[in-house]
Amino acid sequence: MDNGAGSYRRFLDGDDNGIAEIVADYKDGLILYLNHYVNNIFIAEELTEDTFFRLIVKKPRYAGKSSFKSWLYAIGRHVAIDFVRHHSRQLNTPVENMENYLLEERSLEESYLQKERDIAVHQALSKLPVDYRTILWLVFFENFSNKEASIILKKNDRQIRNLLYRAKQSLKSKLEEVGFVYEK
Repeated sequence: MDNGAGSYRRFLDGDDNGIAEIVADYKDGLILYLNHYVNNIFIAEELTEDTFFRLIVKKPRYAGKSSFKSWLYAIGRHVAIDFVRHHSRQLNTPVENMENYLLEERSLEESYLQKERDIAVHQALSKLPVDYRTILWLVFFENFSNKEASIILKKNDRQIRNLLYRAKQSLKSKLEEVGFVYEK
């Protein structure tokens, strides 16, 4: 049972935090997915809300035959198809609003991709030895200088440089194992 399924099960058992976790984890990706059906980010946001509303009100049964995310996206797809059927005429958007829609869509997509990259980095970090995790955390997340890190870890400057180099190489290797794509 993946995380979404566990959260959904808790929601069905009366824990409202379960649905809040589902919304937080899947909202952005679902909006981008549904946007491919309607080509309007604002309508995609509304359809995403409708999808979560359907979960809350109808409480469909999750059988576990696929991942929770696949099941949720299938529900969202049905919501989008219903919307398109009921609004079969071409959605008319004033030309002056199109630029705003595109900018907002691009911004949402970039934030979603950044979140996905952050998750991949944190997962790879968790698989590193504790010394490597520590030095990377101090230098890159807490913005300590090498000198400050050497004081904290009680190592000399050369040891810190070597440790940092090996930690970065190890992290890069872990990220490449999962197909991580580096930003340019």
